[in-house]
Amino acid sequence: MSFVPFVMERWQSRYEHEVDLNLSESGVHPLTLGELGELLGVRTDELDQVLLEYVQSNGTPELRERIAAMYPGAGAENVVVGNGSAEANFVAAWDLASSGGEFVFMEPNYFQIRGVAENLGVPVKSWWLDSADWEPDFDALDELVTDATTAIFVCHPNNPTGRVFGNEFVDRVVQAAERVGAWVLADEVYRGAEHDGVETPSFWGTYDKVVTTCGLSKAYGLPGLRIGWAVAPPEFTDRLWSRMDYTSISPSTLSEWLATRALEPGCRASLLERTRRILTSNWQVLEAWLAERSETFRWPQPQAGAISLVEFRNDVSTGALAERLRVEESCLIQPGDQFGLPRHLRLGIGPPAAQLQDGLERLGRVLDNPGTGDASER
Repeated sequence: MSFVPFVMERWQSRYEHEVDLNLSESGVHPLTLGELGELLGVRTDELDQVLLEYVQSNGTPELRERIAAMYPGAGAENVVVGNGSAEANFVAAWDLASSGGEFVFMEPNYFQIRGVAENLGVPVKSWWLDSADWEPDFDALDELVTDATTAIFVCHPNNPTGRVFGNEFVDRVVQAAERVGAWVLADEVYRGAEHDGVETPSFWGTYDKVVTTCGLSKAYGLPGLRIGWAVAPPEFTDRLWSRMDYTSISPSTLSEWLATRALEPGCRASLLERTRRILTSNWQVLEAWLAERSETFRWPQPQAGAISLVEFRNDVSTGALAERLRVEESCLIQPGDQFGLPRHLRLGIGPPAAQLQDGLERLGRVLDNPGTGDASER
């Protein structure tokens, strides 16, 4: 079986540390260790005493209890901690693939789970949001979900659109799954990064076959800690824990220690408030830039996440455009081709405002000065 590469992550991993400016990231600018320590009130002597051992491989009870407290009705037994939400997604998809059948995958989406499924030989059906407004088509979902469906995979709030769909979305996805006894895996890594401060409804607690995944990367500004989690029925988290024996074995001791303190309710609130403050301010920077180019772009305002999906009004090879921007201006963006969306760009709005403005100016220069290998296909 041929291997399906994760094109988006290959693009970012290869170039994000080689460019001057990175507008491909979907989270807010990360905190330094010093900034996090100050927010948490951590003393240097406390860090000196952290024993760099293997921690409990599914997450320490204290951290799992902190996570469970964010999900009404959950306990530590419902939580397994991994190295980022990526590991939680991977082991969940791996487990569900062992049941056979088909997956139904919301699109556009973060392509990790689709790629995992394809590499494991699982048939995948695409459930596309309506490209006119990125609204869900529930009739289409009902047609796609059959007795062969093992699981439905959604990302809510959505990457790359930044859309939040609300309670009806949760209810209709659960109804479709429940009708055939399928699982729902909801990637909720952008919960907490809503621009209006109203937290997106979770799938947790709506159905007995729900797995939700999340982590500290996007809404918390702590991607380098590599702490993520899955919340699920205890028998499912036990299976995920067993699969992690083949992957990372355990989270980082120091990351666990810091994450436990970051998820103390008061500290968690401070981290999320910082994220929303950055997003509110930076969206205004991007919107002003886009308004000057309204003849070039269409764009809906994102509702969550440090991302904005913009669409060219003319046919454009966004892959070629992104490559020109990288080479000529040392700035990285995410071409829509990598989400199955020609003519679109996903722009990150999480960096410091001055860096965002600089990156947009560099993108503007490439747009205004077509050269050899012009990105346009008019």
